[in-house]
Amino acid sequence: MKYDELLALYEMPFFDLISKAREVYLNNWENNEVQLCTLLSIKTGGCSEDCSYCAQSSRYNSGVQVERLMEKQQIMERAEAARASGSTRFCMGAAWRGVRGGTKRFDQVVDIIKDVSTLGMEVCVTLGELGPEEAKTLKEAGVSAYNHNLDTSREHYPNIVTTHTYDDRLNTIKNAQDAGMSVCCGGILGLGETYVDRLKMIETISEMSPQPESVPINSLMPMPGTPLEGSDPVTVFDVVRMIAVTRIAVPKAKVRLSAGRTHFSDEGQALCFFAGANSIFYGDKLLTAKNPMVEKDMALLEMLGLKAQAPYTDVDAPEVADDCEFAACAPGCA
Repeated sequence: MKYDELLALYEMPFFDLISKAREVYLNNWENNEVQLCTLLSIKTGGCSEDCSYCAQSSRYNSGVQVERLMEKQQIMERAEAARASGSTRFCMGAAWRGVRGGTKRFDQVVDIIKDVSTLGMEVCVTLGELGPEEAKTLKEAGVSAYNHNLDTSREHYPNIVTTHTYDDRLNTIKNAQDAGMSVCCGGILGLGETYVDRLKMIETISEMSPQPESVPINSLMPMPGTPLEGSDPVTVFDVVRMIAVTRIAVPKAKVRLSAGRTHFSDEGQALCFFAGANSIFYGDKLLTAKNPMVEKDMALLEMLGLKAQAPYTDVDAPEVADDCEFAACAPGCA
């Protein structure tokens, strides 16, 4: 969708917007299902990048301890525990600029992925920049989806990161898609951006071909020692509006209510689900940030009558419609 179309949606009265988003959701997804994802940091801290929001950057005194790549057995134990608790997607993140084929650490990660992929869950990884050959290797090893967020708009991006470019991120996404992996691509609210930046980010995401398989909507959790430490928090209404706009713009993607859920009440999260969120990170930690506990999440889902989606271990990313005009992005837009 184009920016002007997204702006028209964003400026709708709140209840009109979430009602439209709910209608799109009901026409594209089985009702009352939520994807449960577990995220594990398999290599923490010491990253050379300067992402202003990230406590894992070696440039900031954030207090995050640098850790080596976890042993495969430890990762398998965590993956099995995630499956036992109901997660259907296991996401592994490593604090690297990127990966390169033929290196020891890449070979180790590939070996880990092969074992995790035998557990019957979707396998997602986020390893930084990715070349075409590395992408093919990850796909062959069993990766279902590659996560690489845009974070914000192209215009605002240089204010947040200077060690790589927006086009670097788009190239990684293209390499992952060309290799046959689905892409998980979203952004972060609260980076000092305007609503214009948020909508331009969604414009870029919605015009990807194919569209992302999932779109995480994160709320910044300001980390001590990072340049964005003192940032003002986003409101739940900011998040609900962006979830609703995203649901309409990318109707067949899983829209993930991601980082920042600890700031929202059960009632606020319920609004997010009504507006079209159908995926959450589930567990006690998101890389270096807190996440609602498993028992609390299960109680909320049960109260709302929501159930876990089955894993989609062999699904293609949604395709972009040939003529996705504003009017067509109501129910049924593919």
